[in-house]
Amino acid sequence: MHAAATEARSAALRTLLRSLGQIVLQPNAFTGACLLAGWLLADPRLACAALMGAVAANVSAVLAGYREDETRAGLHGFNGALAGLAAFSFIADNATAAAVAILAGTATAWLLEPWSRWSGAHRLGVFSSPCLIVTWLWLPMLARTAPSASFAVEPMPGLARWCGGVLAGLAQTGFGAGALPGLLVLIGIAAASRKHAAWALIGACVASAAQLLLTGAASRSFDAGLLGFNGALTALALAEGGILSTLAGVLLSVMLQTAAVYVGWPVMTAPFVLATWSMQIIRQRFEHASSEAAPAQRERSRIAP
Repeated sequence: MHAAATEARSAALRTLLRSLGQIVLQPNAFTGACLLAGWLLADPRLACAALMGAVAANVSAVLAGYREDETRAGLHGFNGALAGLAAFSFIADNATAAAVAILAGTATAWLLEPWSRWSGAHRLGVFSSPCLIVTWLWLPMLARTAPSASFAVEPMPGLARWCGGVLAGLAQTGFGAGALPGLLVLIGIAAASRKHAAWALIGACVASAAQLLLTGAASRSFDAGLLGFNGALTALALAEGGILSTLAGVLLSVMLQTAAVYVGWPVMTAPFVLATWSMQIIRQRFEHASSEAAPAQRERSRIAP
């Protein structure tokens, strides 16, 4: 009996940590542990926020009767973790933030099933879209001003500052800040997939450089990691689709984030979601066109003299 209880607690802990790892698209408990360590280092409030949101979402998934294997992989909990992080990032009062984190985490889980049916019908990934929808519903009523990138004509940062800003961008994938938390995120991704870790770095670098050089984004926004995190997430999501489509997706996320900053909309990870969806749709249409062209090509080859 004691061994069974211990195993159940261990399984629950692994599920919780995988939920955190799924924030950077890695169903890996060690990745989740690295993210948790990064939040504890950057701001313990964020660690509490992620845990509250993930627990609320996972409990709701169990009550809703969702597939156990998907829950164990962290797929039902990570949007709850993100919703909790958003609550504590945008609400100053801890009691209010905690209440919103639990309610928002629960809401993402109940939203997930119908939203997954819609996205599945269109062959699109869910990603962090449930968190975005839920957060945008309460954000105008309760939140302080959301942090966003700003623009100013400034010189490019030096090498040391550049490395710090890129790593801070990895930390911002989970609302964190700072180079050391970002390094922990990178280590966590590399533990699951060195290829994905490389693409996360490439995405953060390309997105940051594009915004600094082409849009005139302020270097203080770069230092905070606000320029690179959507590019890092987009690169992670598209890493298996080829170099050109991945880089195109990263650049599209840059354009979407730049447009949102100009209009003052708190986009969070929306540029990543929209850019990834766009590339998935383009890939589907290309595959559809190729499949239609193949029979015609075979027919022409058959009748050719």
